[in-house]
Amino acid sequence: MRILVTGGAGFIGSEFVRSLLLTPSTPNTYSNIKITVLDKLTYAGSNSGLADAAKYPGYSFVHGDICDGDLVDALMADHDAVVHFAAESHVDRSIRSSSPFVTTNVLGTQVLLDAAVRRGIGRFVHVSTDEVYGSIPHGSWTEDSLVAPNSPYAASKAGSDLLALAYHRTHELNVVVTRCSNNYGPYQFPEKVIPLFITNLLEGKKVPLYGSGRHVREWVHVSDHCQGVLRALRYGRAGDVYHIGGGVEMTNEELTGVLLKATGTSWDMVERVRDRKGHDARYSLNYSKALRTLGYRPGIDFAEGLQDTVAWYRRNSDWWKPLKEK
Repeated sequence: MRILVTGGAGFIGSEFVRSLLLTPSTPNTYSNIKITVLDKLTYAGSNSGLADAAKYPGYSFVHGDICDGDLVDALMADHDAVVHFAAESHVDRSIRSSSPFVTTNVLGTQVLLDAAVRRGIGRFVHVSTDEVYGSIPHGSWTEDSLVAPNSPYAASKAGSDLLALAYHRTHELNVVVTRCSNNYGPYQFPEKVIPLFITNLLEGKKVPLYGSGRHVREWVHVSDHCQGVLRALRYGRAGDVYHIGGGVEMTNEELTGVLLKATGTSWDMVERVRDRKGHDARYSLNYSKALRTLGYRPGIDFAEGLQDTVAWYRRNSDWWKPLKEK
């Protein structure tokens, strides 16, 4: 099985590569895997998370842009499947400047899809987010819920989702779309809320809590998410969307309290700041379809997973401190 992984040097993509190459006991993996990582190595990408995977004989890395049509076309010719993680993903950055999000998330996905059609790719997994749905006051979204994004980031991801599904209907490309809840775990770039709060608190710096702090997010460990993506790659039905949720919801204020306790700090370290523009109130995914048809279920307890994540950032300040200094 020859798999092209876009954005494989990012937080989630590198976990996916590690799970395939370094954990042979992982259920539902393939034998004789060849993985090529295509990554632009922007501010949020790093080869450090791939150091052990790079020792695997079936691994190769290509430094490049998914918007480079000639490069993408050449790579597609040597692969059987694509798992597409590459994306600009930070909401605050998209509010300040949306152009890179449209370019990478929409146009980059279009370049990949066109090449996949030309080269007869057997499976294209497009990895997306719950944010495409906007905000839900109660209940949980199903895969049939309409997309209603509220941020430029979410709109660019919704656009790429619709493109991917359109290529299935128009060109009969074997496309599967996954949408996940908020991820946490090791190697996450320290601008997202959990690594930002952990690293700030470890450095004795205050953490910024938006608005009332009552915004609700659902959390899934990055390892569980990647197992869901792997199951979608192997068992998903072409043209379908699958939710990969974690089943743990909490307000940002509650999450802050957990992180304060885990780092041995107090509420004196919290600074209330003006709310983000267009801030969605609540996300929640119904992932019963993935449970029923893919056999996916989250396996990492949130409290335990978060403690392990805090411990990882304690041990790896040499990884995140240079990133924050930039």
